[in-house]
Amino acid sequence: MTDLARLIVRLVVGGLLAGHGAQKLFGWFEGPGQQGTEGMMERMDLHPPRFWAMLAGGSEFGGGLLTALGALNPLGPLGIMGAMTMATAKVHWGKPIWAGKGGAELPLTNLASAAALALVGPGRYSIDHALGIRLPRWIGVFGLLGMGIVLARAMQPQLEPPQLETSEATTESELEAEREAALA
Repeated sequence: MTDLARLIVRLVVGGLLAGHGAQKLFGWFEGPGQQGTEGMMERMDLHPPRFWAMLAGGSEFGGGLLTALGALNPLGPLGIMGAMTMATAKVHWGKPIWAGKGGAELPLTNLASAAALALVGPGRYSIDHALGIRLPRWIGVFGLLGMGIVLARAMQPQLEPPQLETSEATTESELEAEREAALA
């Protein structure tokens, strides 16, 4: 029965997260697609937005797909955990916990489910079991460390783009002349 329970959790959590990632990456299921996801990352002050959009969509889609299939555990659950940790920190932080109030209720539920699957494994009804695959446990430890590094980077204030400086020799009249020339 525990293998059947693992299968149910894998299919629901992994399948829904894969669909959520497909919305971000491909625009499937009425999602924003890559361009819309890049805009969302820009609004969250994550630069470069294309990188963060690919990382978010890839973590959800790839992590969800691997989890649903029970393949290469714990990589799939780690992808889900990374995406849900980022969502909690960048989107839901500081709001009441409940989803109806914009809180992290759902991402934390997905995070806990993925963590449990990473710990117990995918079970008998999985690709890993069918092919006899068992990744070393240290992969999970390094995956968690990598997630921490990525999260720490995402939470850092973004650096402002460098400002063009005028030389000391540039006078106010020279700047005014340049403005007039640009308008002509």
